[in-house]
Amino acid sequence: MSRVFVLLILGLCGVASAYGQSASVTRGEEVFQAECSRCHVPVEMDARLRARWVGRAGGDLYNFIRTTMPAETPGSLSNAQYMDVTAFILSAGHVALPAAEISNEQLTAISIEPGEIAATGSDNYDWTHFHGTEHANRYAPLEQIDASNVAGLKEAWHFNTEAFGPAPEALSVTTPLMVDGRVYLTAGATRNIVALEADTGQILWMWRPDEGKRFDEAPRKGSGKGLTFYNNNGQETIYTITPGYYLVALDAKTGREIESFGDGGWVDLMQGLRFPPNGQAYDIGMSFMPLAIDGVVISGAAHLVGMRPASAANVKGDIRGFDATTGELLWTFKTIPEPGEPGSETWISGADFTGNAGVWSAMSADEELGLVYLPVESATGDRFGGDRPGANLYTSSTVAVDYKTGKVRWYFQTTHHDIWDWDTPAAPIVATLPSGKKAVIQTLKQSHLFSFDPETGTPLFPVEERSVPQTDVPNEWTSLTQPFPLKPAPYDRQGFQEDDLVDFTPEIRTMAEKAASRFRFSESVFTPPSRFEDPVDGTQGTLHLPSSTGGSNWEGAAYDPDTGILYVPSRTATSVLSLTHEPDASTMDYIQGGSRTPSVDGIPLVKPPYGRITAIDMESGDHKWMIVNGDTPEEIKNHPLLQGVDIGRTGKPTRSGLLLTKTLLFAGEGVGGDSVLWAFDKATGETVAKIDMPGVVTGLPITYMYDGKQYLVMTVSSRGEAARVVALTLP
Repeated sequence: MSRVFVLLILGLCGVASAYGQSASVTRGEEVFQAECSRCHVPVEMDARLRARWVGRAGGDLYNFIRTTMPAETPGSLSNAQYMDVTAFILSAGHVALPAAEISNEQLTAISIEPGEIAATGSDNYDWTHFHGTEHANRYAPLEQIDASNVAGLKEAWHFNTEAFGPAPEALSVTTPLMVDGRVYLTAGATRNIVALEADTGQILWMWRPDEGKRFDEAPRKGSGKGLTFYNNNGQETIYTITPGYYLVALDAKTGREIESFGDGGWVDLMQGLRFPPNGQAYDIGMSFMPLAIDGVVISGAAHLVGMRPASAANVKGDIRGFDATTGELLWTFKTIPEPGEPGSETWISGADFTGNAGVWSAMSADEELGLVYLPVESATGDRFGGDRPGANLYTSSTVAVDYKTGKVRWYFQTTHHDIWDWDTPAAPIVATLPSGKKAVIQTLKQSHLFSFDPETGTPLFPVEERSVPQTDVPNEWTSLTQPFPLKPAPYDRQGFQEDDLVDFTPEIRTMAEKAASRFRFSESVFTPPSRFEDPVDGTQGTLHLPSSTGGSNWEGAAYDPDTGILYVPSRTATSVLSLTHEPDASTMDYIQGGSRTPSVDGIPLVKPPYGRITAIDMESGDHKWMIVNGDTPEEIKNHPLLQGVDIGRTGKPTRSGLLLTKTLLFAGEGVGGDSVLWAFDKATGETVAKIDMPGVVTGLPITYMYDGKQYLVMTVSSRGEAARVVALTLP
């Protein structure tokens, strides 16, 4: 049960109604609309009941609410009030009740079994967060669009971003939201915000930031990944982080800046940062959205790509919580601890100079526990860490923080002393397994999958600290061991050995061996980088799988609370970890440089599949099935070296964006893929439909129900054209 229900009841004591020995859905709705809609919408209840309460009795829900809520004063309402609220929550969650007013005995005895969401009528289902809800499941319990009709989807509307500047953005990866009949999205390099009608796509309002020099110097320009919606005591609010690193609050109905938040709607996130001792203004920004929950809005931090940093010093990527109403700073979580703070002992030479260690991806939260889950990236730089010996907490970790205070509740470091760019790249998934057990699931670039107890951080499957290869790069430091989950198995290949070389034909195999002979192989996903033109063996770097962009990345995974199956998109792409000493480019001893990733005349050096989707049972930890992400790329299918050779479907070296509904798994092929949307049977992975799209699906697909119709909405991109947002529905 989520702390959503803690807030549902807050303030109900002042509501005057006539109560008796029966529970009234109508009275419960009146109370909900008057006191609870400031933070929540009724359509949330279906997913929440399905996730945690199926098969239990209405009395269990009633007792939980009565004994734990409101959080500040549990049990302070009358029993009749608790009964009415319970009745309304069950009704809003599509649990069949015998009447709008039923006896208390009937209510407590009823079995919680949410029924079908109506295919017609006025029922709505919103997509309120980047990944659907604050739990980051990317799941909606909708089934109006199913295997029998999905192939017949038609365009309902599209929105062209051409007019949003300063120049048209051909590639966009933004993901819209839909709340109460409005679609919200970002558009253009300056990160404009647009509100559209959910059924027609007509513009309701737009907002354009004007940041001047701050935009010109921003490390993370572009429309970004999306927005945050939050109902703040009745004030429906859109939060965004601009390219120039401001946190801005807008009225969701009008698009106007909320004057009472910060300075006229703006909070300058540059203020209060920890810059390195020399005071130089290093890079920091953000392309993701903040997270708003329970009166707090939480901002992350991103930097320039750290493969070739000019210095080992940089601004620190602290995570901060602000009052959602006033913009006042409430707390700061220092991902790189100050001397004497817990974790500082893991920075052997101190950490006053180093930077990064931000959260550049989406976050997730659990209201029941009062926690926000942070996927923390690595420190400066991405390929060499000799200036920062030690394990380097809290970098490359999953960290659970009390979202009211910023205090660390637990953490788990998935890479010690990261020199591979194994940032924690995706929002941890807050899952309820079919058994009722709770889990926080973390996908990673290196294709490891960790599952934790949400309250304590204890791994739910065994984890083993194994000895790993050590560096021979002068002045570098490597950890003797790294954590390996024993279950689930990796969902993509790791390391790079001779057996990984492509072998479509004997000729291609010979060419692959020759191309690889200039490099070291890697026996582990933690084999460290090596020097370009190494003075000992003459090699030009170390071949690695996955690359520093995954495996999996910010797209995350999709989790099905009905079955406990997790669906993970990933890619198999070779990279070369090659270090050079370039004093004209950096004051660091070594930075990435020297080598490019080899191929066989354009054919990838590694065997296919190049992209995949893997289904994993999170109860058992077993893989259920794997399918390739897309068809074979044309440039490989038609390659002269492959004339007359049947290599089957290889998939593409792209990362798919996923969406789960009641019966289907939807997948776009991601940046670099084809202009199609795939629909799969989520139980088997079999293809149900291949839907032609007007561009490559580069944003993550979402779905919602509005006025009785289910829509699929996603951003598509085409070379030479401005990106578009496309809505599909049934004719």
